Amino acid sequence: MGTERVWVYRVEEPHGSQGWHPYGSHSHRSRGVVTTDAPGQDARYVAALVVTDLLTEWKVNGIVQQHVRVIVWADQEGAGPRDAAFMVEIQPGADGE
Repeated sequence: MGTERVWVYRVEEPHGSQGWHPYGSHSHRSRGVVTTDAPGQDARYVAALVVTDLLTEWKVNGIVQQHVRVIVWADQEGAGPRDAAFMVEIQPGADGE
């Protein structure tokens, strides 16, 4: 009790010189909120949940792994990775995996 925490995340994909843009064409896939209730469920935990969900979706739909980054903030969305609690970038391997 009393350990509930709200985490906000954003998934982005690179667009060359235009920088990073929201992932996919649907905003519900590029942004979200996760509420945790255990001390060990921190920003890394939330990022792992989001990445696992993405990887599962790609595998089920036969999509080759995408290049994305997941940014997680505590309480409310920030401006970018610099003010994030955690950020992870996923890059496809050279062999397409």
